[in-house]
Amino acid sequence: MLDFVIILLFILAAAGIGFDSVELLPIHVQDQVTNLDALRWVTAGFAAIIGFAVGLAVQVAYRRFQAQVRKMPIEVILTRAVGLIMGLLLANLMLAPIFLLPIPTDFVFIKPLTAILGSVMFSFLGVSLADTHGRTFLRLINPNSLESILVAEGTLKPSASKVLDTSCIIDGRIEELLKTGFIEGQILISQFVLQELQTLADAANDQKRVRGRRGLDILKRMQDAFPDRIVIHPADYEDIQTVDAKLVRFAQEINGTLLTNDYNLSKVANLQKVPVLNINDLAQALRPIYLPGDSIEVKILKEGKEAAQGVGYLDDGTMVVVEEGRKHVGGELRVVITSALQTSAGRMIFARPHASLVV
Repeated sequence: MLDFVIILLFILAAAGIGFDSVELLPIHVQDQVTNLDALRWVTAGFAAIIGFAVGLAVQVAYRRFQAQVRKMPIEVILTRAVGLIMGLLLANLMLAPIFLLPIPTDFVFIKPLTAILGSVMFSFLGVSLADTHGRTFLRLINPNSLESILVAEGTLKPSASKVLDTSCIIDGRIEELLKTGFIEGQILISQFVLQELQTLADAANDQKRVRGRRGLDILKRMQDAFPDRIVIHPADYEDIQTVDAKLVRFAQEINGTLLTNDYNLSKVANLQKVPVLNINDLAQALRPIYLPGDSIEVKILKEGKEAAQGVGYLDDGTMVVVEEGRKHVGGELRVVITSALQTSAGRMIFARPHASLVV
């Protein structure tokens, strides 16, 4: 609507100027025109076309300026506004004596020209000083707000809010991650996720009921431990049926990051350009890297498929297949890694008993 108003104003203004411009023609030229009113409307039409082009250019420039202002941090807008006001005040003080000087009538244009040029120059100077010393100015206003200063100058970017899904809460590892301090920003639990947890807790199925109650207990502990960071958000979407689709929409609207351990939800969110932090990916990345020749302690839990093989597991669930390990089933064994294999089911490590144990 605003774009239409801008273009319409330029069209009407240009058409009015074109209509009245006929009066600027010399009298003898006007006398030669047989239909002066038709000429007025023709010039008004041509002027309206020109006004449409100029209005369109102004509208595009306005939209670009509006987009830049929206992306600009509020601290930068504040400091530049203060710098602009100070520049204009300084221009009035500096240029006031000039207006008191007697100026001949032929040079009367000097005063308004000096006022315009001086105001523009001092305004630009004020904005430039605000960009250069805005950090110091903000420190004077709020000495403790170092974070807002760094955000204003672009050195620091604000942390995105994290949106938790139901499976991530029930999983429980998010509670330990919060305690370590590796997760930054606000933690948002939407109303529809809370309702899903309540539905699970009230389910007739024992397994679902246990999962729902576990999620509510974990959420309560996190809220008690981090009351300033855990926020229950009232957002809900009646037109969307599934909780996963609601989570993606919610994260899109607030420019947040989706925190989950659901593989399919991660893929869907990535396709819709929503940032995702997957707890399982984090756990996978934090697994120790074992190279051939490294020695580890492993408990042999069962026999392997091949003769004399024993099978054990590391703390992260990685399967270790040990040659000549069958006779050590049920006991701890120090082994040397010979190779590792990454499969779709996970990682497997192949090892043999340490040389000190081989007779």
